[in-house]
Amino acid sequence: MESNEETNSYKDYYTVLEVDYDATDEKIKLNYRKLALKWHPDKHKGDNAVTAKFQQINEAYTVLSDPAKRLDYDITGNYEINKYTLREYLTRFKGMILTCNGLGMSHSSVWPQQLMESNECSNK
Repeated sequence: MESNEETNSYKDYYTVLEVDYDATDEKIKLNYRKLALKWHPDKHKGDNAVTAKFQQINEAYTVLSDPAKRLDYDITGNYEINKYTLREYLTRFKGMILTCNGLGMSHSSVWPQQLMESNECSNK
């Protein structure tokens, strides 16, 4: 069973749905269906733990299946870095690590503009 630490704090929706952090919409949908069937309360009559697990699965799917909610979740989520292995960390945050925006820089950086201006000055 899951630890109380996870239920009392931040829920990692990717872990709840048992998918990778860069999972496709199709993979998320397939895992949701598989888990919803496995943990459906009607199959486990009267078990409150199963009902709670089923609600977590639905909550995770509600967020990860909607592109806007998923993006918001990915950007503003509560990241407890020490809970991730290196592989999980790199998979989870590679989009932010590999893009300028992940470094807090806008895509329309002033560096290329400054470089072009300095080249124009040196050519004169």
